[in-house]
Amino acid sequence: MQNYDTISPETLLAAVDLGSNSFRLEIGRYENGQIQRVDYLKEAVRQGGDLDEERNLRPEAIERGLKCLARFGETLKGFPKHHVRAVATQTLREARNRDVFLKLAQKALGYEVEVISGVEEARLIYQGVSRLLPQSDEKRLVIDIGGRSTEFILGQHLNAETTDSLRVGSVTWSLKYFADGLLSEKNFQRAEIAAESFLDAVADIYQHQYWDVAYGASGTVGAIADILTGAGFEENKITRKGLAWLRAQLIKARTADKLDLIGLKEDRKPVIAGGLSVLTGIFDLLKLDTLIVAKGALRHGLLYDMMSQDEATSEDLREASINHLTTRFGVNKTHAKNVSKVALGFFDALLPTLEAHHDNPHELSKLRQVLAWAAASHEIGTAISHSESQKHGAYILDNTELMGFAQSELHRLSLLVLGHCGKLRKLNADFNDEGFIFQLISLRLAVIFCHSRNTPVLKNIHFERAENTFLLSLPSAWQQAFPQTSYLLEEEVLAWQKTNWSLVVSTQD
Repeated sequence: MQNYDTISPETLLAAVDLGSNSFRLEIGRYENGQIQRVDYLKEAVRQGGDLDEERNLRPEAIERGLKCLARFGETLKGFPKHHVRAVATQTLREARNRDVFLKLAQKALGYEVEVISGVEEARLIYQGVSRLLPQSDEKRLVIDIGGRSTEFILGQHLNAETTDSLRVGSVTWSLKYFADGLLSEKNFQRAEIAAESFLDAVADIYQHQYWDVAYGASGTVGAIADILTGAGFEENKITRKGLAWLRAQLIKARTADKLDLIGLKEDRKPVIAGGLSVLTGIFDLLKLDTLIVAKGALRHGLLYDMMSQDEATSEDLREASINHLTTRFGVNKTHAKNVSKVALGFFDALLPTLEAHHDNPHELSKLRQVLAWAAASHEIGTAISHSESQKHGAYILDNTELMGFAQSELHRLSLLVLGHCGKLRKLNADFNDEGFIFQLISLRLAVIFCHSRNTPVLKNIHFERAENTFLLSLPSAWQQAFPQTSYLLEEEVLAWQKTNWSLVVSTQD
């Protein structure tokens, strides 16, 4: 991540949150260690209610999203790319055609859009909430009910310690349990029971003995708090009494379009019943009496993440996530370090030809770091089966949630793990992407040279690139000394012949 140590009071940072119900743009200025709001835009795009039966975003949902992002893009024109971060959450985590939308979204907005995991979303939410709270030693529970997911976080100070993201939200529950448009007692009972059943999987983790104060963030919590304040309840606080009163008002209105409550915005009417049902279920499960409304949200977490996390601390977080993952799956750390060291050596030998085509040193550093993480985790699949372990490892990385990582980064890791051995044509990857190809061949060669699980002898071995050919030069006596490695290299030459790249292995005196 870009280093922000040089941020000045004049620096503007921007966060774009592509939520399931609304898209939001927050622009802030760094002043005295805090982000001060400069501009805020919000549009109810409601993509979360427009996934078809096959979980594809419908054309009209794509169009609404792109028009909104184009308007945001106009506001952001002139912002440096490293001062803008745009993330998408549960709807695009689920959407099967998300890559189609993301490509169009980047063009409309003018900046890359990342799809983040539920765990990363929870971490950023906690960052946003905790930064806008007075600093204390209290242990905090933070709850964020979004359109298609609900995040739970336990943390202290600025650190999120336990996180969960579940597929239950105001949009999904409104569509599922109030589809007939009736705000009836029967529908509320069904929705609340279903929410409790769904959330019960994590209820024990977030009971009162593990926290001192419970906070609610953004979306549903903010909307309900606004209504309760308008009705005379205490400001910035949600209680059981308030929830019961609101439930009664919704049932009395019978349908969402007849709701007439102070503080209830028009765009919230279609999803307020689902959100209220989920929040009521959470109150019952966790035996909550009061939920304090927090000012911070995901978008604030993004801004503070850009402000406070330089490249090193960002990598520390991801390094810890990879270390936790590899420990969990029993990876041999000594072997993984050997593979990583050798892979980085091969990659560094190729760097001069990459530098000629990249004017951003940070991007090259990022490629190198991702290669190191791929080497560290290339054997996680063996915990499932040694047979085709690369496929199991790739599946784990594509379906896990790690703090600090966007889903696109995890997919890049999964492709490298999938391709670290075996046939190359199985990879659904862009073989014109030089950075990826350099990572891939460096990892594959490292795995070959470390096949005996010992530190390999690499003295007088030279590796370089000429156009679309990789040249590996070995000492003449090397092949006799290491016949198995020589055989594996011969197989590697054949593997690359079936791509638009080639590998040539030669000997020298």
